[in-house]
Amino acid sequence: MAVHNQQEAKSILVVDDDNATRELIIETLHSGGYLNTREFNNGLEAFESFRESGCELIISDLKMPGISGMELLNKVKEYNPSIPVIIVTGYPSIGGSVTAMKKGAVDFLSKPFDPDDLLFKVNLYLKEKSILAADAVDCEDSNWKFKEKIRELSTINVIYDRIETMKGGNEEIFREIVLLALNVTGGDRCLLVLFDETEHTFYRKTYETKSGVSKEEESTLLNKLKGVFIKVISEKKALLTGSDENSDILCCTISVPLMIRNKVFALLTVTNDNPARTFGQKDLSFLQNLTARASLHLENTLLYESLFGSIMDTFESLIHSIHARDHYTERHSQNVTTLALRTARALRLSAYETESLKTASLLHDIGKIAIPDHILLKPGHLTPDEYKIIMNHSVIGENIIKSLALFEEERKIVRHHHERWDGNGYPDGLKKNNIPVLARILSVADSFDAMTSDRPYRKGLIREKAVDELLKNRGAQFDPDIVDAFVGTLDSPNKSASN
Repeated sequence: MAVHNQQEAKSILVVDDDNATRELIIETLHSGGYLNTREFNNGLEAFESFRESGCELIISDLKMPGISGMELLNKVKEYNPSIPVIIVTGYPSIGGSVTAMKKGAVDFLSKPFDPDDLLFKVNLYLKEKSILAADAVDCEDSNWKFKEKIRELSTINVIYDRIETMKGGNEEIFREIVLLALNVTGGDRCLLVLFDETEHTFYRKTYETKSGVSKEEESTLLNKLKGVFIKVISEKKALLTGSDENSDILCCTISVPLMIRNKVFALLTVTNDNPARTFGQKDLSFLQNLTARASLHLENTLLYESLFGSIMDTFESLIHSIHARDHYTERHSQNVTTLALRTARALRLSAYETESLKTASLLHDIGKIAIPDHILLKPGHLTPDEYKIIMNHSVIGENIIKSLALFEEERKIVRHHHERWDGNGYPDGLKKNNIPVLARILSVADSFDAMTSDRPYRKGLIREKAVDELLKNRGAQFDPDIVDAFVGTLDSPNKSASN
């Protein structure tokens, strides 16, 4: 979160007369957490804005009406030489890139550019700028070796930041690692394979390349690299080889192990197709930093999943003890979870939100473990005093969950799933958008299943009658948008699908 807060504060100017390119750059920056962006379609307006309000970095097209990107670069460097400028152009040339770099541009990208590549370089040059500023070093006066060391430290910092903010399942994390490896080394291809120690077999997980390659070529590369893999695994350390050392591979290669508790579980391998463009010790160092950090991140993820699983097992034991007392609760929890997840899909919630909703739906009645049998299992209607005791189950459920930091979102959902849109619910009388959105979804699913289920003292409503009740209470008890989404899932041809 701290990383994103720092990024949001960074001011970036985007200058390009092509609307589509400008929008793509802005979208890329926003996806990386850089929300403080200003965009211009010509260099003069961009420079005036820069002089008035400053910025942390500029991304500029080369050919534009008015003044060119090169002229803008000159003006910016005269005014403040510490501002990094990335030049982007659809007409790349070696001469143009050399000229831009000589004039002070930190990088030169060709259109169409890779958004991941652009975002990596923005992270890198902003990190480099902050390190230089912290050390109060004038870029123009610092020697070449010092600037190279700063660039190296900045790259390592960017690697750490990217890995620490990686989200999603292992597949997404593996792909992020591969893309990051290509970015830091400038390699042509990157392959991540898992290693099965028992079978002594390699399994391809992720493969990325800067130029499209067929599956046959990918398979050929994997076979050629097996000798490298075996050596890396046996020695448990990275291997850097040039094309002259690997005539069978015909490329420069870096292969680095990913290890947990001194055991190799995966290999990250980057190759270059051009024998004249070799990797160096710096590239090797970057990949070693990357894999060490990634291994730690994956180990923590596995430990988290193990801890999460153990806690869920404990909760399930508590839920089973309720089910043993009240079979209605068992069916109800399963039905509510299914209904809530359908609604989550209809509302296009994120994977993280959907998982939180799933857990909370399973646990939403866990507080009933503290409700006496003569009230929980009463075959008739409850008295007002008995109903007050039943109402405590949402707070009791939250208290059971809240001691665990892992379930911060879930405890809020459990506490507030009986709040009402009009503010007349319990336990806190929250109103409208003050009620957590996932609790609002659970409220609709919970009420619908309660209305359609048979109880000892009444017959459940048919589906159409229950839908009428939801629509009647739309905007009173329930969030109108969620009722609409929920009812839409009941009409879906996949309404019987389970999760």
